[in-house]
Amino acid sequence: MTGKQPFTTVDEYISTFPADIQAILERVRQAIRKAAPEAIETISYGIPTFDLYGKHVASFACWKRYISVYPLPVGDSAFQQKIAPYKRLKSTIQLPLVKPIPYDVVTELVTFLKSEKPESNR
Repeated sequence: MTGKQPFTTVDEYISTFPADIQAILERVRQAIRKAAPEAIETISYGIPTFDLYGKHVASFACWKRYISVYPLPVGDSAFQQKIAPYKRLKSTIQLPLVKPIPYDVVTELVTFLKSEKPESNR
C-alpha cells in the first residue's frame, strides 16, 4: 500500500498506484463484482472491501510484489488445485505481480465465499 493516508473509496485507493498496477487492481475489482454484483464497495482496515448485507465478504490489497485477496475460502478440490501454485497465508492468497493475475480464480474465490458464508446472503 502506498503511504498512510486514509482512503474513503476504492477509486481513491486504486488511484495511488502506477497506471499499470491500477489496471490490474481494476480488473481484480471487476472479478469480484462479477461474483458479487450486489456487493457494496467500502474501505475497511485501509483496503478495498466488498460488503453483502452488512458483512464483509471479500477484500483486496496491493503490496510491493503481489496482490492479496482476503479471506480465502475452502472451496472444493478443483479450486484447491487452482490455487495450489500461489502462496497462501492463513486466510489470504497472494497473487504475484510478476505473473498473470488469475482473475477467473478471484471470481471463483468470491463465489465460494458467498456460498460458504450463507449469513452474508440474507
